[in-house]
This record gives sequence, C-alpha cells and structure tokens, in this order.
Amino acid sequence: MSSGVNTRELILEILLQIEEEGEHSHIAIRNALSKYQFLPKQERSFITRVCEGTLEYRIYIDYVINSFSKVSVDKMKPQIREILRSGVYQLKFMDSVPDSAVCNEAVKLAQRKGFYNLKPFVNGVLRTIARELKNLELPSREEDEVKYLSVKYSMPEYLVNKWITAYGVKTTEKILADFLTERPLTVRCRTHKASKKEIVTSLREQGVTVEQAPYLPYALKISDYNHILTLDAFLQGKMLVQDVSSMLVAEAASPKKGDYIIDMCAAPGGKSIHVADKMGDYGNVDARDVSQYKVDLINENIHRTGVINVDAKVQDATVLDPESEKKADIVIADVPCSGYGVIGKKPEIKYRATPQTQEEIVLLQRRILDKAAEYVKPDGTLIFSTCTIAREENEENVLWFLKNYPFKLESLDPYIPEELHCKSTKIGYLQLLPGIHKTDGFFIARFKRK
Repeated sequence: MSSGVNTRELILEILLQIEEEGEHSHIAIRNALSKYQFLPKQERSFITRVCEGTLEYRIYIDYVINSFSKVSVDKMKPQIREILRSGVYQLKFMDSVPDSAVCNEAVKLAQRKGFYNLKPFVNGVLRTIARELKNLELPSREEDEVKYLSVKYSMPEYLVNKWITAYGVKTTEKILADFLTERPLTVRCRTHKASKKEIVTSLREQGVTVEQAPYLPYALKISDYNHILTLDAFLQGKMLVQDVSSMLVAEAASPKKGDYIIDMCAAPGGKSIHVADKMGDYGNVDARDVSQYKVDLINENIHRTGVINVDAKVQDATVLDPESEKKADIVIADVPCSGYGVIGKKPEIKYRATPQTQEEIVLLQRRILDKAAEYVKPDGTLIFSTCTIAREENEENVLWFLKNYPFKLESLDPYIPEELHCKSTKIGYLQLLPGIHKTDGFFIARFKRK
C-alpha cells in the first residue's frame, strides 16, 4: 500500500474493536481514520466501506462461511473470524477487488497476526467461497420464513419475529430492505440565517450533490463530499446534520416566540437549536444532558451555529430538578431508546438487542417521563420521541403515561406535513417506519397538560 499503512490490518483492528470491545461502529471507524489522516481518499473510503459492510451483512456472511467451513464461525479465533468475514464481504459485494487479491491479502494478514499454521485454512475457505458462492442458496422461505429473512437481510431472528408480530411480513420485509440501502446525509437549512438557495449554491460550488429531502422544504440530502468539516455552509452554521424524522420534533412542538423550553436529553443539540431557530432569537431553550461530554457536544453546536437562546447544562433526566417544576411551556423528552429505527446507520445495534435490554430501556424511559411531567406548565406541551420502532417503547409508553399523569394527547395534524397525516396523527402520535416512510424509524407523541 502506497501510504505505508496496511489498510486490511487497520480494518481488522476496527472490526475487533467493535466486535470484541463493544465499541460503536461510527466511533471506531472515525477514530482510526483521524489517527491516519494522511491516508488517500480512496483508501479511506475502502476502509469505511469494508468495515461498515462486514458489520451490516454479518449474519449473511456467517451463513456463507458456515456453509463452506468445517469449523463454525463461533468456534474460530476472533482474528481469523474477522479476517474471513471481511474477506467474504469483499468477495460478495466489491467487484472492484479481484477474488485472488482478497484471498492473498487475507492469508498474508493471518500470517502477520501470528497464525502461520492457519494460512491453509483461511486460503481454502476463501477460495472455495469465491468459487462456489454463486451457487449457494438461502434457507428455504417455505420451511422457515423467519430464518430466511434473517439471513437474507442480516437481521437477528429475535427482531425479525418481533416486527412480524407488530407489523406483518410485508411491512417487515420493507423495513429490513431499507436498513441495507445506502442513504445520503440529511441536513437542515437554518433559513433564518441564510436562504435555502444561498446554502444550495454554496454546497454545489464545493462540488456537493444536493437533492431536496422529503416532507420538509428546509431539509436537504447531500452526497459526494469528502468530509462535512470541509463544507463552508456547515462551518458557518448555516446548516446542521439532522434526519428529517428528528426535524419533525420541532414541528410537532411548534414553539411560540418567547416560550421557555426544556430539552431533557438534548445532545448533540439538533432539536434544541431547531426549536430555538423557530422562535427567532426570542425565548429560551434549556438544553440538558446527563454528562459533561454530552453537554460539550451541545456547546460545540451552539458555538458553531451562533445561536443565542440555547443554554446547555449537565442534568440527569431521571433526577427531579425542583426549580423547573411547572415552569416550561414545552418539554421535549427525546428519550434514550433501543435505536431500532437507525439500524441503517448504526448496524451494531441489531446484534446487541435482547428482550432484557428492551425491558430495562422501557423502565428508564418511564423514569424520565415521570420527571418530564413535573416540568410542564398547566396547559403546556410535552413532546415524547424515540428513534425506535418498538411498540413497548412507543405506543405502550404513551398508554402508560396517559393512565398515570394529568395529560391528554393532542392531534399532530396541525403541525406536521399533510402527507404524514394518518389515523394515529389525528389522535396525537406518529410512528415512522423505514421503507414505508422516507426517513429513519422514529416515534413522536404530543401531549397537553390538563
């Protein structure tokens, strides 16, 4: 490799960090790339693609390996397992890399890591797969639909089952397919700071591909740029990275000039700045989160955007802040969740999901909602949102909250785009599903204090 860095060795290190140490994929990749900033663009994108792809298609890849290897994936040494997984990803999904190169590089890497005696094994498995992969059949759909969907879309059977129960097979398959679709980055134009036209022109002058995003006029999709930090419109605070689903929170909150708003789990601050922008430079947004690290992320965004009516502070959302009782016109509780709605962006989420973590998360959300209820003024608004598609966390929490607190649901229809209106938005909540709606999976409910 021209740069003197062995890219495949770097890929192996990143995958082991994610798999063995439980690091988040986007953080492990970002850290590695910032450590080797001198790498040419082509090598950087190769590293990113192989790491993300190997992770995203892990269940399918393991099915392939287990179909051709005498030793099953879960009995392999971690290094050998990741060398084979990333090799299979390249064989199946990357036409630009010749099969012989994939096999040779994998064997060299096994040797470099001290597995001299396993070179023939790595070589044999990958060469057999290169030869036979096109003939490999998926599990039979007729015999076991859940297993078939699990392997085809690389989704654990636990989640496939869960969503089939909630949404039926047809919708579930659309959700699964959508998670594997490449998507451009979505940004929100801060149109009171610069016109959308000005932002689009600036981006296009820097060679960025810009498209209109769905549902909201001020949302754009951008691609074909090397790094967000090279874009003037971003550096000048004229746009923020935010998914359309999360922009809908500020639409649902619909703040008036001069409102006092508490955003309880605010990092990195996109929603706080959005509601602040909607009030012009009036009102005040109290952006809170549980740790200094998270508050620093909010402050970074406040600083870059130059927004003047947002204050960030450390405050644990599960602990009552007596000074805030019945003070807020609007409380935003975008609570921690299982994250199933953003599996397309953070694939490791799907492998870490268990019924037990699901229960723990629901309890945490209820503890936060319990405090959120205390902060809303009489007649004030509470916006509850998550980036998941799990009924226990969404609809079931809404029912639990209505039963236990003096709030009622309020229709979302006056606040959100007409094409999103449906039976539930008329009542007061919206479940966005990947593959059905043109956004991440996301849930929003609007409550009014009685």
